[in-house]
Amino acid sequence: MPIMQTPISPLQLPAHGSQITVLSIDGGGIRGIIPGTILAFLESELQKLDGADARLADYFDVISGTSTGGLVTAMLAAPNKQNRPLFSGKDINDFYLENCPKNISPKTGKVRDFNLIDGGVAANNPTLVAISEVSKAINQEGPDSVRMNPMEFGRFLVLSLGTGTAKSEEKYDAEEAAKWGLLGWLTSDESTPLVDVFTQASADMVDFHISTVFQALSCEENYLRIQDDTLTGTLSSVDVATKENLENLVKVGEELLKKPVSRVNLATGVFEPINKMTNEEALRKLAKLLSREKHLREANSAGGK
Repeated sequence: MPIMQTPISPLQLPAHGSQITVLSIDGGGIRGIIPGTILAFLESELQKLDGADARLADYFDVISGTSTGGLVTAMLAAPNKQNRPLFSGKDINDFYLENCPKNISPKTGKVRDFNLIDGGVAANNPTLVAISEVSKAINQEGPDSVRMNPMEFGRFLVLSLGTGTAKSEEKYDAEEAAKWGLLGWLTSDESTPLVDVFTQASADMVDFHISTVFQALSCEENYLRIQDDTLTGTLSSVDVATKENLENLVKVGEELLKKPVSRVNLATGVFEPINKMTNEEALRKLAKLLSREKHLREANSAGGK
């Protein structure tokens, strides 16, 4: 007997629930395929719980992204004519695989100047920006506002997705960098050292600060950061858009799902496994929390709470 699915409804305001849900996606060029793979899995788990029409935008109060993460954010949140998300989670990688080889490869023709600065210069990991913005919004006066003091930080339920970084022993050392000169800092062995250094440094510091706060308030389980710090060769590049490299990035994302949940060690700054739970298992657990929060808000909203 077929199961009848009721149409999915938009996420009700946080005032009707118990948590504030945040999704954050780092910048990283073509490496956006890695979080794309993670998001496709999470959405599939939500669909198992709430039906095939479920979309990630139905479960998060805020979705933030920098650079390539901003592109993914727009794909997940931009509405169609029926006010439903234009793209599903599984569409993200299809988009990258089809368009990156065409859009990132060198082009000839008329040139038009644009004076732009990539968001990664300030916040390659936009998690802290997202939490700050939603904190300001929910504390504003109004009938649907949620007054929250600092010790209620545990109300946040945060998923932060990295786009991968180079393996530790593959990173640069002072002896090597001393020989580069200006051009070497801009590009070296199919990588961009200057860009990599300042974007990843800021991303790591955001993770460190958020981990510190969540652990201090004994709610570290509410913050899930999924990141791969073992990339080598062209996999760590932001713009090597060959078919082979893009497909290998998909494999990196799939393998990352099978790896244990990791967290930054506040004493050493090293990203290390914390238990035997895999990222895949942690995402299944998160999907259940997100679904429960959505249904709680719907029930409270319908009941006038």
